Amino acid sequence: MKTLISLAGHRTLITGGSRGIGRAAAILFAEAGSDVAFNYCRDEKAALEVKEAVESRGRLCLARKANLARRDEAVALAGAVADAWGWIDILVNNHGIWTYLEMGEGDVDSWKKTIEVNLDGVYYLTDAVVPMMKARNQGCIINVGSTAGIRGEAHHSHYAATKGALNALTKSWSSELAPFGIRVNCVAPGWVDTDMSAESFADPAFRESVRQSIPLKRIPPPEDIAGPILFLASDLARHITGAIINVNGGAVLCG
Repeated sequence: MKTLISLAGHRTLITGGSRGIGRAAAILFAEAGSDVAFNYCRDEKAALEVKEAVESRGRLCLARKANLARRDEAVALAGAVADAWGWIDILVNNHGIWTYLEMGEGDVDSWKKTIEVNLDGVYYLTDAVVPMMKARNQGCIINVGSTAGIRGEAHHSHYAATKGALNALTKSWSSELAPFGIRVNCVAPGWVDTDMSAESFADPAFRESVRQSIPLKRIPPPEDIAGPILFLASDLARHITGAIINVNGGAVLCG
């Protein structure tokens, strides 16, 4: 994907940058001229491949292993980027997990882990980055939500709850941080062809049923989500804040 958007001179921190939407965003932001920092949880090899891809486009890159469900690691990630580059212009809260939860089974562990990763981690990192943005009276925060946060999702209520909370945080933070020149928006994808959905899509019949349920009749690659994220980070979106942008091929038309 080629871009006419320029983020030259910007420093961007993307969470969950070693795969899927985070990987696509890291590479696209580098193509737009931004230096890119990102965290990963497990796959160092994949992280190094993304780092190489960013640097091959002439941009600086910082890859750091961090579990954002732990406040100390989230704060340390923000601090490491600040120490290396001085500031963060753009924060993309992309990380998250998607697991099964059947109500009535007493699965407290799945509930707590999803809340800790998908919601607590976003709060911890954003809380650590905002003072840097306030100090420069500018910044852009983009949360990656989900259609599940709009319509709900059976057997994934814990995931849907965290994504619905991101919608509320986006709207709340946009009002709170606007006086400091900080914009806050959310991109809400539907089904995307990523590692997270690979197990579900291993069933060809299910994959086709998903494709047929989307009015545009295609399951998008992660690059199709990275594009709207880049748009929201750019000056083309300088008068947009507090928005939930649905990127789902027309599958969900409310937000």
